[in-house]
Amino acid sequence: MRFVFYLAAGGLSAVLTFGLSSLIAKLGMKYRLYPQIRERDVHKRPTPRLGGVAMFIGILVTFVVASQLPQFHLVFAKPGPMLALLVAALIIVLIGVADDIWDLDWVTKLAGQIIAAGVLAWQGVQLTTLPMVGGVLVLSSYAGLLITVLAIVLVMNAINFIDGLDGLVAGVAIIANGVFFIYSYILANTIAQTEYFNLASLITAVLIGACVGFLPLNWHPAKLFMGDAGSMLVGLLMATSAISVTGQVDLGSLTGSRQLFPAFIPILLPFAILVVPLLDFCLAVFRRLRAGKSPFTADRKHLHHRLLDMGHSDVHAVLIFYSWTAVVSAGLLLFLFLPTVWALTFVLVGLIACTIYTLSPLTKRKAVEAVVQLASPGEAEVAGAARFDPLDEASNEIAIDEEGEDTAQLDAAEDAALHALARNDANPPKETP
Repeated sequence: MRFVFYLAAGGLSAVLTFGLSSLIAKLGMKYRLYPQIRERDVHKRPTPRLGGVAMFIGILVTFVVASQLPQFHLVFAKPGPMLALLVAALIIVLIGVADDIWDLDWVTKLAGQIIAAGVLAWQGVQLTTLPMVGGVLVLSSYAGLLITVLAIVLVMNAINFIDGLDGLVAGVAIIANGVFFIYSYILANTIAQTEYFNLASLITAVLIGACVGFLPLNWHPAKLFMGDAGSMLVGLLMATSAISVTGQVDLGSLTGSRQLFPAFIPILLPFAILVVPLLDFCLAVFRRLRAGKSPFTADRKHLHHRLLDMGHSDVHAVLIFYSWTAVVSAGLLLFLFLPTVWALTFVLVGLIACTIYTLSPLTKRKAVEAVVQLASPGEAEVAGAARFDPLDEASNEIAIDEEGEDTAQLDAAEDAALHALARNDANPPKETP
């Protein structure tokens, strides 16, 4: 029955966030509280970016209500960490809103992120130990502070970097935090034998609720964006919950490799659930540094942009991110419940399926190109050979808009090419004597 209280907290966060998001979306359109569309943006119409404000208020009110419930008394027994979290969240939201309105320089944003992370670490939300085989590594106060700040800033930027498609960050956060909530819930009750209600589980439950409440307004075509305020807020809360869990496992009470493995999940799982955002972040930093630019310089070469360029629709690209996140994070968690062989099999099969789904547009395009190149001149003209035949110089003269190929025309050309192939199969050309 205690699970119900976490569910209630998440539900309240969802309802509040949904109501506030709906209100902000209407006010944003009425008073034109939205920036101009940038060259790297995927959306075609102006859309308010203040969804992060609705998420913050919904989360804040939920924490206030939870603090009045006796079931969560132990979570708020030491108010320092929770107050630090709320102050850090407020700093991040203010920086994010300012960036969405005035487009702040990266130095200002990074300074705000470091200050927010420092507030958390100053109030004790920091890494003090790291699990190791045979014991734990005790970090010095300076090392713990530095690693904590770096981890929080890294996660915030990783989540912020993938915020480029409708529903992407909210959905990824729901999946990732759902897996992490299961882990923290099990950890608190069976492995570490700590108190049932804990800070990490409450943060995760409330964050899941906020993302669930926001997603209906953010699903394609989005009526509201969470903006930098929302994406950095999500990253901040995810990093905080992961850091507060680390160190709960008593390695002295665990024996055997099967039992020791959970001790490393607090370190492995955050990286697993953020594998796609972290990969995108690392590639972006490397790409920009190699070009002699700032690592925070905006561009249109993120993973979600590349998926769109491959031929995926907005929704398909988002679902690809969902699938990769679910397979990696859930697969790692399965090592707690299943034999290693079965858990590893799930991960491998899932990764293969995700890879096939990700590369499917390339396979389809290659097939259509082959059909067009083998078609007769008349059929090739109908099928739009210039669009598909890489050997045809005329393909370079096709009008392509700034955002990419016209999907409707592309689909029509593909259909025509496939119909041409079908006609050739049904009526093969007669051989001349």
